[in-house]
Amino acid sequence: MEEKKTPKKPIIFYYVIVLIILFLLNSLLVPAMMRAQIQEVSYNTFVGWLEEGRVTQVETSDTQITFLAKNETDREGVYTTGRMENDDQLSERLLARPEVEFGKVIPRQNSPLLMFLLTWILPIVLFLLLGQMMARQLQKRMGGNAMQFGKANAKIYVQAQTGMTFADVAGEDEAKESLSEIVDFLHNPQKYTQIGANMPKGALLVGPPGTGKTLLAKAVAGEAQVPFFSISGSEFVEMFVGMGAAKVRDLFKQAQDKAPCIVFIDEIDTIGKKRDGGVMGGGNDEREQTLNQLLTEMDGFDGRKGVVILAATNRPDSLDPALLRPGRFDRRVPVELPDLSGREAILRVHARNVVTEDNIDYNAIARATAGASGAELANIVNEGALRAVRCGRDRVSQSDLEESVEVVIAGYQRKGAVISQKEKEIIAYHEIGHALVAARQTESAPVHKITIIPRTSGALGYTMQVEEGEHVLLSRGEAFNKIATLTGGRAAEELIFGSVTSGAANDIEQATKLARSMVTRYGMSENFDMMALETVSNQYLGGDTALACSAETAAQVDREVLSVIREAHEKAAGILRENEAKLHELARFLLKKETITGEEFMEILGKREPEA
Repeated sequence: MEEKKTPKKPIIFYYVIVLIILFLLNSLLVPAMMRAQIQEVSYNTFVGWLEEGRVTQVETSDTQITFLAKNETDREGVYTTGRMENDDQLSERLLARPEVEFGKVIPRQNSPLLMFLLTWILPIVLFLLLGQMMARQLQKRMGGNAMQFGKANAKIYVQAQTGMTFADVAGEDEAKESLSEIVDFLHNPQKYTQIGANMPKGALLVGPPGTGKTLLAKAVAGEAQVPFFSISGSEFVEMFVGMGAAKVRDLFKQAQDKAPCIVFIDEIDTIGKKRDGGVMGGGNDEREQTLNQLLTEMDGFDGRKGVVILAATNRPDSLDPALLRPGRFDRRVPVELPDLSGREAILRVHARNVVTEDNIDYNAIARATAGASGAELANIVNEGALRAVRCGRDRVSQSDLEESVEVVIAGYQRKGAVISQKEKEIIAYHEIGHALVAARQTESAPVHKITIIPRTSGALGYTMQVEEGEHVLLSRGEAFNKIATLTGGRAAEELIFGSVTSGAANDIEQATKLARSMVTRYGMSENFDMMALETVSNQYLGGDTALACSAETAAQVDREVLSVIREAHEKAAGILRENEAKLHELARFLLKKETITGEEFMEILGKREPEA
């Protein structure tokens, strides 16, 4: 059931409401209260007080006389009486009293305190209420609550709302096995307490983005059928110092009240970074106060009550060591990129939500998506469904999924791109150069597809290679052959056209990165043997590298990298010279069809034993 959101009123709307209320109070309530203080007396009393000199002001109308006078106790007030029609001497009586003023009688307030409340206190209270309403509206728009100090604002899901179980998570069998023990503890805590075992207070899910860390946490709550608190680490960081720590206290208080339960903190590296002393305030900033409070709370609560803390991050190397010690986040659960079988299982899980044909080969799609995360695989299935709709079909086919793989890797086809025939010819020879070098080498993945149709990612064409199985190790020969394949496009341009173009920019970048890794990280250089020359940080976020050597050694590393690339380039050029006739034949065929499959490529190339 979808939640219906009420349209938000502009702030000026509340100002108008308050002004209307103040106007009504001024025009209705105050005169009514004034009228309630006017006393009615008889006409004889009015005449008597007039003769006695008690009346000071008089206002007359056709039917009524209102006057200001002092009564028998000398208390001044406003009085009214009816006017006598046959009293023709009223004007003479009034003129006989020079102390009596004629005109508008201004009623005097008998209760100054009441008038003060009405004219000063009430408007101030109304404006304060208006300010509070506006602050709440502003806060909802900003996603925070600046006036609600110390509230954690965690999203609470019960079992029926999460709707996630381990059956919805595929490709992470090891992580599920590690977390299933926590589920069993939440179901049967006495089994562990009888033997004296304590469950980990916290489990840290680490892995690249999109691998399903948040999904795993929700699945644990769904399996255990317990309340699930979800909050992001960035929600603890506030403008005012101390609010983040107050939110931590409130979160743990709510969790203990609803135990057994699961508390999930996403992106915990936002508040859990290593403390470095800081530059301002001696390091006693808001983030460090929040971290200190989190450490204190994790030490203070009793894990036997069934409160389990789950946290997720893709930057475990940046976390404070105090957060990772035993007694806090005791267990570290890797949630890595799925392998071949894992990718196939993930594809099948997401394919349950779409209508597909019966002959889908999920293994082929999984082999073509090496290194893809669960989120990317879900996107591939969705892109395949969208393509089926665009093509006017009611089922997703194998070709839809294969095309969606290319969409995720290289982007959509640029059907309207205008490329001259000369440039198309260069691109065709470039791509065939890649494919031909790959096919004539051992320890190289088979060619799956070649195309010269431009893509939105900027690629003018590409050659797709798909491994027949899963590889977890990279030998020196495989790495060198990959570099040779990357240089094959440039080598074909040099051989056929005698010049070079900018089309090899991405190939050069990949070849240089791989050759440098061979020298600095993989120990595949005879000159440096097994010496580590580079350090890697943020391994789950691209793997930033930094040289860990002297300037002289760095220069030697550059020479070694250049030597590897040059040797691979010469090898690729030699293969193409030996197969120049096939290079021309395949390039003409690719120019004619624009896209060819690996089978068509190998059929023209002919079955032949690959060269060394």
